[in-house]
Amino acid sequence: MKTTKSENTKRLIIEKTAPVFNTKGYAGTSINDLMDATGLSKGCIYGNFQNKDEIALSVFDHNFGKVTQHMKERILATENSIERLLVYPQTYKNYFRYPYLQAGCPILNTATEADDTHAKLKERAQKALGLWKTAIVNQIKRGIERKEIKEDTDATEISVIMISMIEGAFMQAKVNNHMTELKIAMSFLEKLIKNLKV
Repeated sequence: MKTTKSENTKRLIIEKTAPVFNTKGYAGTSINDLMDATGLSKGCIYGNFQNKDEIALSVFDHNFGKVTQHMKERILATENSIERLLVYPQTYKNYFRYPYLQAGCPILNTATEADDTHAKLKERAQKALGLWKTAIVNQIKRGIERKEIKEDTDATEISVIMISMIEGAFMQAKVNNHMTELKIAMSFLEKLIKNLKV
């Protein structure tokens, strides 16, 4: 299906401004930043989006979609449930290899900033976090059914621990500008996941 010029321009704006929003945040991103990133005029940008809010929401969906697509492809590349869960720490401890993660996790960045300042962005981050938890829970339940994961494993508990470790370690890596804590946490998470094996 052929895309229109307007759809192409919108996609360009989203793709070019995604790293800016993920690095600077919603409040820290100005119209000048958007113009610099896209090479477009203010009129052209706002001719395609009603306001900065609409761009920010589209960018969050784009950033989260990139991470989700990457994880899905890697997870579906293996049948084993333990190997599928290991995709998470293996990806995050090597986040610098993935351009869409270099500025940080879009959920963490958005949730931290939008907590009390931007209700719609906070809602998107909550929904994304819920989808992530559900995906992990489903992988664990699948593993229990396939007798690859211990049957007494609490899927919700493991999901919360995994996400908390990933996001906490990611935050430390960003604040400290080095990967020591991230690598320690992801190595520990890999051990935790391997210990779920029957």
